[in-house]
Amino acid sequence: MRTMTHAEFLALRRFDALDGLRALAAVMVVFFHYARPWADGLSGWIGVHIFFVVSGFLITTLMLRERDRTGRISLRAFYLRRIFRIWPLYYLALFVSAVAAYQSGAWDALTKHLPHFLLFMNEYHLQGNEPFLHSWTIGIEWKFYMVWPIVLIGVSAISTKLRIPLGIAAIALVLVPYSDAWPGIHYSVLLIGALLALVLHSPRGYALMRPLTHPVAGVAAAIAFVFLHMHIPGLTVRLGDQEHAIFVYALALALVMPSLLAPGPGRWLLSLRPLVYIGERSYGLYLFQAIAAGLAAVLTPWASAGNLRHGTAVVLVSLLVADYLYKRLEQPMINLGRTVIKRYVPKRPAPVPAPASEPSTSSGAVPEPVGR
Repeated sequence: MRTMTHAEFLALRRFDALDGLRALAAVMVVFFHYARPWADGLSGWIGVHIFFVVSGFLITTLMLRERDRTGRISLRAFYLRRIFRIWPLYYLALFVSAVAAYQSGAWDALTKHLPHFLLFMNEYHLQGNEPFLHSWTIGIEWKFYMVWPIVLIGVSAISTKLRIPLGIAAIALVLVPYSDAWPGIHYSVLLIGALLALVLHSPRGYALMRPLTHPVAGVAAAIAFVFLHMHIPGLTVRLGDQEHAIFVYALALALVMPSLLAPGPGRWLLSLRPLVYIGERSYGLYLFQAIAAGLAAVLTPWASAGNLRHGTAVVLVSLLVADYLYKRLEQPMINLGRTVIKRYVPKRPAPVPAPASEPSTSSGAVPEPVGR
């Protein structure tokens, strides 16, 4: 029953509870798509923003720890990791969706927007009911991955003290309505996760957030967050639009996450093996949900659309597909990416520690976190 120290946070190698969080988000999204109207009260549509906050946090933490460990952030290694992590499963899902669309007579609807899907511009096509429409979230994440590391490296080269102001400024900049089609709210959610990583990595920032790592504070924050989640429709009405509700929701999740990293009930619950198992396969589960829905309709004809049985059937079939691809494609490609990085990205020696009499801006060498 105590708070977690900054040194203990930096020593964490895995964030299992965040896998559990992604598992809940993935299941909520599938229920939103395939168990409505039964699942309307779950507000499952907002689950994609849980993915965004977690992704922004993990990616930024990975880069910050790499810089502490080696003295730099390797863009080449970062982009190779992302390519081998994202592309194989994504383009396979697109190919299978195209084959299914051709066989079902929806080929014209898919090919009309195929350039969007091929180039990760998915979010600029958010109307209609075309195949592969749910992949818009991957387009958002991919462009975030392309830009954010460059910005973070540039600012860190000037001064590490500018990192947190950078995070705040970036959130403000993406929320400017540059056009009617600009999806700024979604980028802001990713950046909220990134800002949380910047704050927790900084000793002073962590000191401000440390009380949230106490188990009692974590339980209180989790209860408040669940209450907020269950009242998203009312919050949307009260704030005037959905984007304001999304922003508040993301901020609330960022305040809960420190308690999920520290020992306590939240971390224990979300680190249960079944949830971690689903969370590790959540990318495939999310990508192949529409394909799994077609399989579920054949395998479980007794589960009529729009109820709990149908949603559960789609989740289970999606998980079976995701598990197979996780073992046969996802993990082998990630391992191949690591091999390519070891072979073609030269290692740099760790920076020489500063003398004891001089303060150092580095937090010290820490293990690389595991996560998407």
